[in-house]
Amino acid sequence: MKLKAHFYLLNIDFSPEYAEAHHNGDESENNRKYEWEDALSLKNAIAKLDVFEGEYPLQGELPNGEAFNEAVPNMTLFEALGEDETRTYFAVSSSIIDHYTIDEEEDAKILKVYLKDYEPLANPIPGVYIASQDYPKNLILEYA
Repeated sequence: MKLKAHFYLLNIDFSPEYAEAHHNGDESENNRKYEWEDALSLKNAIAKLDVFEGEYPLQGELPNGEAFNEAVPNMTLFEALGEDETRTYFAVSSSIIDHYTIDEEEDAKILKVYLKDYEPLANPIPGVYIASQDYPKNLILEYA
């Protein structure tokens, strides 16, 4: 079974009443339901998808070449366990999740995560969304 993941940034200005009155309940050019959507698919087949709360390890290299490894707290982790025993994680700060759904189609699980739009967030790598308040302070670069 494949995994398709969709992340939506909700538009706080979306008016369901306007949509219902003028567009049969659908969004329109001037009344968008989402600010943006990211869609990701895993190439490998998955055996299961687990959801749990925890820390997410964010690691990489700073522009000066120094390596970093920081644990980001307060994350909702979506762990896809591959049929080949590989693990793939999508991670979202719990404070910015409005809601999420996991559905199944014939040959795929569909993960949909809806993000609140009033909290600033960072998207350092595909599938990882970190609320500004949870982002490691020593990774915020200042430019003169």
